[in-house]
Amino acid sequence: MKARSASVEVHVAQRRDVETRPIRVGLLGLGTVGAGVFNVLARNGEEIRRRAGRAIEIAAVHRRDLDAARSLVGTTARVEADAMAIVRDPSIEIVVELIGGTDVARQLVLEAIAAGKHVVTANKALLAVHGTEIFEAARARDVMVAFEGAVAGGVPIIKALREGLSANRIEWVAGIINGTTNFILSEMRAKGLDFGVVLKEAQRLGYAEADPTFDIEGIDAAHKATIMSAIAFGVPVQFHKAYVEGIAGLQAADIRYAEQLGYRIKLLGITKRRDDLRAGPGRAAGGIELRVHPTLIPASRLIANVEGAMNAVVVNGDAVGTTLYYGKGAGAEPTASAVVADLVDVTRLHTADPDHRVPHLAFQPGALADTPILPIDEVITAFYLRLRVADEKGVLASLTRILADNDISIDAILQRPGADADGSGGRAEGESPTDLIILTHDTVEGRMRRALAQMQALPTVLAPIVRIRKEDLK
Repeated sequence: MKARSASVEVHVAQRRDVETRPIRVGLLGLGTVGAGVFNVLARNGEEIRRRAGRAIEIAAVHRRDLDAARSLVGTTARVEADAMAIVRDPSIEIVVELIGGTDVARQLVLEAIAAGKHVVTANKALLAVHGTEIFEAARARDVMVAFEGAVAGGVPIIKALREGLSANRIEWVAGIINGTTNFILSEMRAKGLDFGVVLKEAQRLGYAEADPTFDIEGIDAAHKATIMSAIAFGVPVQFHKAYVEGIAGLQAADIRYAEQLGYRIKLLGITKRRDDLRAGPGRAAGGIELRVHPTLIPASRLIANVEGAMNAVVVNGDAVGTTLYYGKGAGAEPTASAVVADLVDVTRLHTADPDHRVPHLAFQPGALADTPILPIDEVITAFYLRLRVADEKGVLASLTRILADNDISIDAILQRPGADADGSGGRAEGESPTDLIILTHDTVEGRMRRALAQMQALPTVLAPIVRIRKEDLK
Protein backbone atom coordinates (compact mmCIF):
# COMPACT_ATOMS: atom_id res chain seq x y z
CA MET A 1 0.00 0.00 0.00
CA LYS A 2 2.85 2.38 0.84
CA ALA A 3 4.57 1.53 -2.46
CA ARG A 4 1.39 2.39 -4.36
CA SER A 5 1.02 5.70 -2.50
CA ALA A 6 4.62 6.57 -3.33
CA SER A 7 3.98 5.79 -7.00
CA VAL A 8 0.93 8.07 -7.01
CA GLU A 9 2.95 10.84 -5.37
CA VAL A 10 5.68 10.53 -8.01
CA HIS A 11 3.08 10.69 -10.78
CA VAL A 12 1.46 13.77 -9.23
CA ALA A 13 4.87 15.43 -8.86
CA GLN A 14 5.73 14.70 -12.50
CA ARG A 15 2.37 16.09 -13.65
CA ARG A 16 2.88 19.20 -11.50
CA ASP A 17 6.30 19.70 -13.09
CA VAL A 18 4.79 19.43 -16.58
CA GLU A 19 2.04 21.90 -15.70
CA THR A 20 4.39 24.54 -14.27
CA ARG A 21 7.28 24.63 -16.74
CA PRO A 22 6.82 26.55 -20.01
CA ILE A 23 5.36 24.62 -22.90
CA ARG A 24 7.80 24.62 -25.82
CA VAL A 25 6.61 25.71 -29.25
CA GLY A 26 8.22 25.38 -32.68
CA LEU A 27 7.17 28.15 -35.06
CA LEU A 28 7.34 27.24 -38.75
CA GLY A 29 7.20 30.43 -40.78
CA LEU A 30 8.28 33.86 -39.63
CA GLY A 31 6.55 36.02 -42.21
CA THR A 32 3.82 38.56 -41.47
CA VAL A 33 1.69 36.31 -39.26
CA GLY A 34 4.62 34.43 -37.72
CA ALA A 35 6.24 37.70 -36.67
CA GLY A 36 2.90 38.78 -35.26
CA VAL A 37 2.67 35.60 -33.17
CA PHE A 38 6.17 36.13 -31.81
CA ASN A 39 5.47 39.78 -30.95
CA VAL A 40 2.09 39.12 -29.31
CA LEU A 41 3.58 36.38 -27.12
CA ALA A 42 6.49 38.63 -26.17
CA ARG A 43 4.25 41.60 -25.37
CA ASN A 44 1.43 39.76 -23.58
CA GLY A 45 3.37 36.81 -22.17
CA GLU A 46 2.36 37.30 -18.55
CA GLU A 47 -1.31 37.82 -19.37
CA ILE A 48 -1.24 34.72 -21.58
CA ARG A 49 0.47 32.67 -18.83
CA ARG A 50 -2.27 33.64 -16.38
CA ARG A 51 -4.90 32.46 -18.85
CA ALA A 52 -3.16 29.26 -19.96
CA GLY A 53 -1.82 28.20 -16.57
CA ARG A 54 1.69 27.85 -18.02
CA ALA A 55 4.07 30.07 -19.90
CA ILE A 56 4.17 29.55 -23.68
CA GLU A 57 7.72 29.68 -25.01
CA ILE A 58 8.77 29.95 -28.66
CA ALA A 59 11.76 27.63 -28.44
CA ALA A 60 12.61 27.42 -32.15
CA VAL A 61 11.64 29.21 -35.34
CA HIS A 62 11.98 28.28 -38.99
CA ARG A 63 12.82 30.75 -41.74
CA ARG A 64 15.11 30.25 -44.69
CA ASP A 65 16.51 33.76 -44.28
CA LEU A 66 18.39 33.14 -41.04
CA ASP A 67 19.64 36.72 -40.65
CA ALA A 68 16.12 38.14 -40.98
CA ALA A 69 14.87 35.62 -38.41
CA ARG A 70 17.62 36.44 -35.92
CA SER A 71 16.99 40.15 -36.29
CA LEU A 72 13.46 39.53 -34.99
CA VAL A 73 13.89 36.85 -32.33
CA GLY A 74 17.44 37.66 -31.20
CA THR A 75 18.71 34.98 -28.86
CA THR A 76 15.32 34.10 -27.38
CA ALA A 77 14.73 31.19 -29.80
CA ARG A 78 16.77 28.82 -31.90
CA VAL A 79 16.64 29.65 -35.62
CA GLU A 80 16.50 26.81 -38.14
CA ALA A 81 16.57 26.92 -41.94
CA ASP A 82 15.27 23.31 -41.94
CA ALA A 83 11.65 23.15 -40.76
CA MET A 84 11.80 19.37 -40.34
CA ALA A 85 14.55 19.76 -37.73
CA ILE A 86 12.05 21.58 -35.53
CA VAL A 87 9.30 19.06 -36.20
CA ARG A 88 11.60 16.20 -35.16
CA ASP A 89 12.96 17.96 -32.06
CA PRO A 90 11.72 15.84 -29.12
CA SER A 91 11.63 18.88 -26.81
CA ILE A 92 9.07 20.69 -28.97
CA GLU A 93 5.50 20.01 -27.79
CA ILE A 94 3.46 22.19 -30.16
CA VAL A 95 4.22 22.93 -33.81
CA VAL A 96 2.75 26.11 -35.29
CA GLU A 97 2.54 25.88 -39.10
CA LEU A 98 2.45 29.26 -40.84
CA ILE A 99 4.37 28.59 -44.05
CA GLY A 100 1.25 28.27 -46.26
CA GLY A 101 0.65 26.10 -49.30
CA THR A 102 -0.49 22.50 -49.23
CA ASP A 103 2.31 20.13 -50.20
CA VAL A 104 5.20 20.97 -47.87
CA ALA A 105 2.82 22.07 -45.13
CA ARG A 106 0.96 18.74 -45.29
CA GLN A 107 4.20 16.81 -44.95
CA LEU A 108 5.34 18.88 -41.96
CA VAL A 109 1.99 18.71 -40.19
CA LEU A 110 1.61 14.95 -40.64
CA GLU A 111 5.20 14.42 -39.46
CA ALA A 112 4.52 16.52 -36.36
CA ILE A 113 1.36 14.55 -35.61
CA ALA A 114 3.18 11.25 -36.09
CA ALA A 115 5.74 12.45 -33.55
CA GLY A 116 2.96 13.05 -31.04
CA LYS A 117 3.02 16.85 -31.21
CA HIS A 118 0.01 19.13 -31.18
CA VAL A 119 -0.41 21.39 -34.21
CA VAL A 120 -1.69 24.93 -34.60
CA THR A 121 -2.19 26.24 -38.15
CA ALA A 122 -3.71 29.21 -39.96
CA ASN A 123 -3.51 27.38 -43.30
CA LYS A 124 -7.05 27.28 -44.72
CA ALA A 125 -5.98 25.72 -48.03
CA LEU A 126 -4.24 22.88 -46.22
CA LEU A 127 -7.30 22.04 -44.12
CA ALA A 128 -9.83 22.51 -46.92
CA VAL A 129 -7.92 20.10 -49.16
CA HIS A 130 -6.29 17.68 -46.68
CA GLY A 131 -8.30 18.26 -43.50
CA THR A 132 -9.91 14.83 -43.35
CA GLU A 133 -6.54 13.08 -43.54
CA ILE A 134 -4.97 15.43 -40.99
CA PHE A 135 -7.79 15.15 -38.46
CA GLU A 136 -7.86 11.36 -38.71
CA ALA A 137 -4.09 11.21 -38.13
CA ALA A 138 -4.43 13.51 -35.11
CA ARG A 139 -7.18 11.39 -33.59
CA ALA A 140 -5.07 8.26 -34.01
CA ARG A 141 -2.19 9.91 -32.09
CA ASP A 142 -4.43 11.63 -29.51
CA VAL A 143 -3.11 15.09 -30.40
CA MET A 144 -4.92 18.32 -31.18
CA VAL A 145 -5.03 20.34 -34.40
CA ALA A 146 -6.23 23.90 -33.75
CA PHE A 147 -7.03 26.27 -36.60
CA GLU A 148 -8.93 29.39 -35.48
CA GLY A 149 -6.63 31.59 -37.56
CA ALA A 150 -7.54 29.73 -40.76
CA VAL A 151 -10.91 31.49 -41.13
CA ALA A 152 -11.61 35.23 -40.81
CA GLY A 153 -8.32 36.12 -39.10
CA GLY A 154 -9.00 37.58 -35.67
CA VAL A 155 -12.75 36.85 -35.75
CA PRO A 156 -13.34 33.82 -33.45
CA ILE A 157 -15.83 32.11 -35.75
CA ILE A 158 -14.37 28.59 -35.42
CA LYS A 159 -14.72 28.65 -31.63
CA ALA A 160 -18.24 30.04 -31.96
CA LEU A 161 -19.30 27.23 -34.31
CA ARG A 162 -17.49 24.47 -32.39
CA GLU A 163 -18.34 25.53 -28.86
CA GLY A 164 -20.47 28.64 -28.37
CA LEU A 165 -23.28 27.42 -30.64
CA SER A 166 -23.03 23.70 -29.82
CA ALA A 167 -26.60 23.65 -28.44
CA ASN A 168 -27.95 24.70 -31.83
CA ARG A 169 -28.96 22.99 -35.01
CA ILE A 170 -27.16 25.30 -37.43
CA GLU A 171 -29.38 26.17 -40.41
CA TRP A 172 -27.01 28.32 -42.47
CA VAL A 173 -23.78 30.28 -42.43
CA ALA A 174 -22.97 33.20 -44.73
CA GLY A 175 -19.81 35.25 -44.61
CA ILE A 176 -17.70 37.99 -46.11
CA ILE A 177 -14.50 36.04 -45.57
CA ASN A 178 -12.06 37.63 -48.00
CA GLY A 179 -10.96 41.18 -47.26
CA THR A 180 -9.42 41.83 -50.67
CA THR A 181 -12.65 41.26 -52.58
CA ASN A 182 -14.68 43.18 -50.03
CA PHE A 183 -12.35 46.15 -50.38
CA ILE A 184 -12.69 46.03 -54.18
CA LEU A 185 -16.50 45.81 -54.08
CA SER A 186 -16.69 48.62 -51.50
CA GLU A 187 -14.59 50.88 -53.72
CA MET A 188 -16.58 50.00 -56.83
CA ARG A 189 -19.81 50.98 -55.06
CA ALA A 190 -18.45 54.13 -53.41
CA LYS A 191 -16.65 55.50 -56.48
CA GLY A 192 -18.58 54.00 -59.37
CA LEU A 193 -15.41 52.49 -60.83
CA ASP A 194 -15.04 49.28 -62.81
CA PHE A 195 -13.37 46.18 -61.41
CA GLY A 196 -10.05 46.50 -63.26
CA VAL A 197 -9.43 50.05 -62.07
CA VAL A 198 -10.14 49.21 -58.42
CA LEU A 199 -8.03 46.04 -58.55
CA LYS A 200 -4.98 48.06 -59.58
CA GLU A 201 -5.60 50.47 -56.71
CA ALA A 202 -6.00 47.55 -54.26
CA GLN A 203 -2.65 46.17 -55.42
CA ARG A 204 -1.00 49.58 -55.02
CA LEU A 205 -2.32 49.86 -51.46
CA GLY A 206 -1.27 46.31 -50.56
CA TYR A 207 -4.79 44.91 -50.16
CA ALA A 208 -4.36 42.64 -53.20
CA GLU A 209 -1.40 40.45 -54.11
CA ALA A 210 0.56 40.90 -57.34
CA ASP A 211 -1.20 37.69 -58.42
CA PRO A 212 -4.69 38.13 -56.91
CA THR A 213 -6.19 34.98 -58.44
CA PHE A 214 -6.95 33.13 -55.18
CA ASP A 215 -8.82 36.16 -53.86
CA ILE A 216 -10.72 37.51 -56.85
CA GLU A 217 -11.69 34.08 -58.18
CA GLY A 218 -13.22 33.14 -54.81
CA ILE A 219 -10.83 30.27 -54.04
CA ASP A 220 -9.62 31.69 -50.72
CA ALA A 221 -13.21 32.26 -49.58
CA ALA A 222 -14.16 28.75 -50.68
CA HIS A 223 -11.39 27.22 -48.56
CA LYS A 224 -12.80 29.03 -45.53
CA ALA A 225 -16.44 28.26 -46.35
CA THR A 226 -15.54 24.57 -46.68
CA ILE A 227 -14.09 24.52 -43.16
CA MET A 228 -17.08 26.36 -41.67
CA SER A 229 -19.50 24.01 -43.44
CA ALA A 230 -17.78 20.93 -42.03
CA ILE A 231 -18.01 22.31 -38.48
CA ALA A 232 -21.55 23.65 -38.81
CA PHE A 233 -23.03 20.41 -40.14
CA GLY A 234 -20.67 17.68 -38.94
CA VAL A 235 -19.48 16.48 -42.34
CA PRO A 236 -15.98 15.85 -43.73
CA VAL A 237 -14.18 18.76 -45.40
CA GLN A 238 -14.98 18.60 -49.13
CA PHE A 239 -13.48 21.58 -50.94
CA HIS A 240 -13.62 19.79 -54.29
CA LYS A 241 -17.43 19.85 -54.10
CA ALA A 242 -17.77 23.59 -53.45
CA TYR A 243 -19.17 25.83 -56.18
CA VAL A 244 -16.83 28.78 -56.68
CA GLU A 245 -17.41 31.99 -58.65
CA GLY A 246 -15.33 35.15 -58.30
CA ILE A 247 -15.89 38.87 -58.80
CA ALA A 248 -13.81 39.60 -61.93
CA GLY A 249 -16.92 39.70 -64.14
CA LEU A 250 -18.83 42.23 -62.02
CA GLN A 251 -19.59 45.56 -63.63
CA ALA A 252 -20.12 48.96 -62.05
CA ALA A 253 -23.56 49.14 -63.70
CA ASP A 254 -24.81 46.13 -61.74
CA ILE A 255 -23.55 47.52 -58.45
CA ARG A 256 -25.36 50.78 -59.28
CA TYR A 257 -28.60 49.04 -60.24
CA ALA A 258 -28.46 46.87 -57.12
CA GLU A 259 -28.15 50.03 -55.03
CA GLN A 260 -31.21 51.55 -56.71
CA LEU A 261 -33.16 48.41 -55.84
CA GLY A 262 -32.06 48.50 -52.19
CA TYR A 263 -29.28 45.89 -52.35
CA ARG A 264 -25.51 45.65 -51.98
CA ILE A 265 -23.32 43.15 -53.81
CA LYS A 266 -20.86 41.15 -51.70
CA LEU A 267 -18.76 38.06 -52.34
CA LEU A 268 -20.29 35.58 -49.89
CA GLY A 269 -19.29 32.15 -48.73
CA ILE A 270 -22.61 30.38 -48.08
CA THR A 271 -23.40 26.97 -46.64
CA LYS A 272 -26.96 25.85 -45.91
CA ARG A 273 -28.70 22.80 -44.56
CA ARG A 274 -31.45 21.53 -46.84
CA ASP A 275 -33.89 18.91 -45.57
CA ASP A 276 -36.10 18.50 -48.66
CA LEU A 277 -35.53 14.82 -49.39
CA ARG A 278 -38.49 14.56 -51.79
CA ALA A 279 -36.33 14.85 -54.86
CA GLY A 280 -37.99 14.54 -58.23
CA PRO A 281 -38.43 16.26 -61.59
CA GLY A 282 -37.93 19.99 -61.07
CA ARG A 283 -37.49 19.57 -57.32
CA ALA A 284 -34.20 20.04 -55.47
CA ALA A 285 -32.86 17.23 -53.29
CA GLY A 286 -31.89 17.45 -49.63
CA GLY A 287 -28.27 17.95 -48.58
CA ILE A 288 -25.85 20.79 -47.94
CA GLU A 289 -25.29 23.82 -50.14
CA LEU A 290 -21.64 24.95 -50.27
CA ARG A 291 -21.00 27.88 -52.56
CA VAL A 292 -19.03 31.11 -53.02
CA HIS A 293 -20.22 33.80 -55.43
CA PRO A 294 -21.19 37.47 -55.72
CA THR A 295 -24.52 37.97 -53.97
CA LEU A 296 -27.13 40.69 -53.69
CA ILE A 297 -28.02 41.33 -50.04
CA PRO A 298 -30.68 43.77 -48.79
CA ALA A 299 -28.92 47.00 -47.78
CA SER A 300 -30.75 46.86 -44.44
CA ARG A 301 -28.80 43.77 -43.34
CA LEU A 302 -25.82 44.48 -41.09
CA ILE A 303 -23.53 42.30 -43.19
CA ALA A 304 -24.39 44.36 -46.28
CA ASN A 305 -22.79 47.36 -44.57
CA VAL A 306 -19.44 45.70 -43.87
CA GLU A 307 -17.00 47.78 -45.90
CA GLY A 308 -13.32 47.86 -46.78
CA ALA A 309 -11.13 44.90 -45.93
CA MET A 310 -13.22 43.81 -42.95
CA ASN A 311 -14.75 40.34 -42.53
CA ALA A 312 -18.13 39.31 -41.13
CA VAL A 313 -19.91 35.99 -40.69
CA VAL A 314 -23.61 35.49 -40.00
CA VAL A 315 -24.73 32.22 -38.43
CA ASN A 316 -28.34 31.13 -38.06
CA GLY A 317 -29.18 28.53 -35.42
CA ASP A 318 -32.56 27.21 -34.35
CA ALA A 319 -32.18 28.23 -30.68
CA VAL A 320 -30.08 31.39 -30.80
CA GLY A 321 -31.48 32.83 -34.03
CA THR A 322 -29.11 34.92 -36.13
CA THR A 323 -25.72 36.03 -34.79
CA LEU A 324 -23.05 38.21 -36.44
CA TYR A 325 -19.26 37.99 -36.00
CA TYR A 326 -17.26 40.96 -37.30
CA GLY A 327 -13.65 42.06 -37.37
CA LYS A 328 -10.35 42.12 -39.19
CA GLY A 329 -9.96 39.06 -41.35
CA ALA A 330 -6.25 39.33 -42.06
CA GLY A 331 -3.09 41.08 -40.96
CA ALA A 332 -0.21 40.28 -38.65
CA GLU A 333 -1.72 40.76 -35.22
CA PRO A 334 -5.41 39.96 -35.90
CA THR A 335 -4.43 36.53 -37.23
CA ALA A 336 -1.74 36.20 -34.55
CA SER A 337 -4.47 36.79 -31.97
CA ALA A 338 -6.29 33.69 -33.24
CA VAL A 339 -3.09 31.61 -33.41
CA VAL A 340 -2.08 32.52 -29.86
CA ALA A 341 -5.62 31.79 -28.63
CA ASP A 342 -5.21 28.31 -30.12
CA LEU A 343 -1.89 27.96 -28.31
CA VAL A 344 -3.65 28.85 -25.05
CA ASP A 345 -6.36 26.24 -25.68
CA VAL A 346 -3.81 23.54 -26.51
CA THR A 347 -1.75 24.43 -23.44
CA ARG A 348 -4.78 24.19 -21.18
CA LEU A 349 -5.74 20.77 -22.58
CA HIS A 350 -2.22 19.42 -23.11
CA THR A 351 -2.54 16.87 -20.32
CA ALA A 352 -6.30 16.31 -20.59
CA ASP A 353 -7.93 13.02 -21.50
CA PRO A 354 -8.18 13.10 -25.34
CA ASP A 355 -11.79 11.88 -25.17
CA HIS A 356 -12.73 15.03 -23.26
CA ARG A 357 -11.33 17.53 -25.75
CA VAL A 358 -13.52 19.45 -28.21
CA PRO A 359 -13.61 17.42 -31.46
CA HIS A 360 -11.83 18.98 -34.42
CA LEU A 361 -15.05 19.37 -36.42
CA ALA A 362 -17.30 19.93 -33.36
CA PHE A 363 -19.06 16.56 -33.75
CA GLN A 364 -17.62 13.34 -32.32
CA PRO A 365 -15.52 11.53 -34.97
CA GLY A 366 -17.87 8.57 -35.17
CA ALA A 367 -20.87 10.88 -35.57
CA LEU A 368 -19.81 12.68 -38.75
CA ALA A 369 -22.58 12.50 -41.35
CA ASP A 370 -22.35 11.56 -45.02
CA THR A 371 -24.89 14.24 -46.02
CA PRO A 372 -24.21 15.06 -49.68
CA ILE A 373 -22.94 18.41 -50.90
CA LEU A 374 -25.50 19.50 -53.48
CA PRO A 375 -24.45 20.33 -57.05
CA ILE A 376 -25.08 23.94 -58.06
CA ASP A 377 -28.06 23.00 -60.26
CA GLU A 378 -29.92 21.88 -57.11
CA VAL A 379 -29.22 25.03 -55.10
CA ILE A 380 -32.23 27.20 -54.24
CA THR A 381 -31.79 30.98 -54.38
CA ALA A 382 -33.25 34.12 -55.91
CA PHE A 383 -31.71 35.96 -58.84
CA TYR A 384 -30.88 39.38 -60.23
CA LEU A 385 -30.93 39.43 -64.03
CA ARG A 386 -29.79 42.27 -66.28
CA LEU A 387 -30.71 42.00 -69.93
CA ARG A 388 -29.73 44.40 -72.71
CA VAL A 389 -32.80 44.24 -74.96
CA ALA A 390 -34.15 45.97 -78.03
CA ASP A 391 -36.59 48.77 -77.21
CA GLU A 392 -39.55 47.08 -78.90
CA LYS A 393 -43.07 46.08 -77.96
CA GLY A 394 -43.57 42.56 -76.71
CA VAL A 395 -40.02 42.05 -75.42
CA LEU A 396 -40.99 42.04 -71.74
CA ALA A 397 -43.93 39.74 -72.42
CA SER A 398 -41.64 37.21 -74.13
CA LEU A 399 -39.21 37.24 -71.23
CA THR A 400 -41.80 36.92 -68.49
CA ARG A 401 -43.48 34.07 -70.41
CA ILE A 402 -40.19 32.11 -70.43
CA LEU A 403 -39.78 32.63 -66.70
CA ALA A 404 -43.36 31.54 -66.04
CA ASP A 405 -42.95 28.45 -68.22
CA ASN A 406 -39.98 27.49 -66.04
CA ASP A 407 -42.00 28.06 -62.84
CA ILE A 408 -39.93 31.13 -61.86
CA SER A 409 -41.86 33.99 -60.25
CA ILE A 410 -40.84 37.65 -60.53
CA ASP A 411 -40.27 39.86 -57.50
CA ALA A 412 -39.50 43.19 -59.23
CA ILE A 413 -38.68 44.71 -62.62
CA LEU A 414 -36.66 47.84 -63.32
CA GLN A 415 -36.25 49.33 -66.80
CA ARG A 416 -33.53 51.86 -67.62
CA PRO A 417 -32.26 53.40 -70.87
CA GLY A 418 -29.19 51.50 -72.04
CA ALA A 419 -25.91 53.37 -71.54
CA ASP A 420 -23.80 54.47 -74.49
CA ALA A 421 -20.16 53.51 -74.61
CA ASP A 422 -19.31 56.57 -72.53
CA GLY A 423 -21.93 55.59 -69.95
CA SER A 424 -24.13 58.64 -70.59
CA GLY A 425 -27.22 56.92 -72.01
CA GLY A 426 -30.18 59.11 -72.67
CA ARG A 427 -30.99 58.58 -76.35
CA ALA A 428 -34.59 58.99 -77.46
CA GLU A 429 -36.95 56.07 -76.93
CA GLY A 430 -36.66 53.47 -79.66
CA GLU A 431 -33.17 54.58 -80.70
CA SER A 432 -31.12 52.66 -78.17
CA PRO A 433 -31.23 49.34 -76.33
CA THR A 434 -32.79 49.14 -72.90
CA ASP A 435 -31.40 47.66 -69.70
CA LEU A 436 -34.06 45.45 -68.16
CA ILE A 437 -33.41 44.34 -64.56
CA ILE A 438 -35.48 41.49 -63.16
CA LEU A 439 -35.45 40.23 -59.57
CA THR A 440 -36.92 36.76 -59.02
CA HIS A 441 -38.18 34.89 -56.01
CA ASP A 442 -36.36 31.74 -54.85
CA THR A 443 -36.05 29.04 -57.47
CA VAL A 444 -33.95 25.99 -58.23
CA GLU A 445 -30.78 26.99 -60.08
CA GLY A 446 -31.28 24.36 -62.76
CA ARG A 447 -34.58 25.97 -63.76
CA MET A 448 -32.93 29.37 -64.01
CA ARG A 449 -30.18 27.98 -66.24
CA ARG A 450 -32.78 26.61 -68.64
CA ALA A 451 -34.70 29.88 -68.63
CA LEU A 452 -31.53 31.90 -69.26
CA ALA A 453 -30.64 29.75 -72.26
CA GLN A 454 -34.10 30.31 -73.72
CA MET A 455 -34.02 34.07 -73.09
CA GLN A 456 -30.52 34.41 -74.50
CA ALA A 457 -31.70 32.82 -77.75
CA LEU A 458 -34.29 35.57 -78.36
CA PRO A 459 -33.25 37.94 -81.17
CA THR A 460 -34.31 40.91 -79.03
CA VAL A 461 -31.74 40.06 -76.32
CA LEU A 462 -28.69 41.92 -77.58
CA ALA A 463 -25.91 40.98 -75.14
CA PRO A 464 -24.97 38.19 -72.71
CA ILE A 465 -27.39 38.17 -69.79
CA VAL A 466 -25.89 39.13 -66.42
CA ARG A 467 -26.97 36.78 -63.64
CA ILE A 468 -26.17 37.37 -59.94
CA ARG A 469 -27.65 35.35 -57.10
CA LYS A 470 -29.67 37.07 -54.36
CA GLU A 471 -30.04 36.12 -50.69
CA ASP A 472 -32.28 37.78 -48.08
CA LEU A 473 -30.40 36.23 -45.10
CA LYS A 474 -33.47 36.49 -42.91
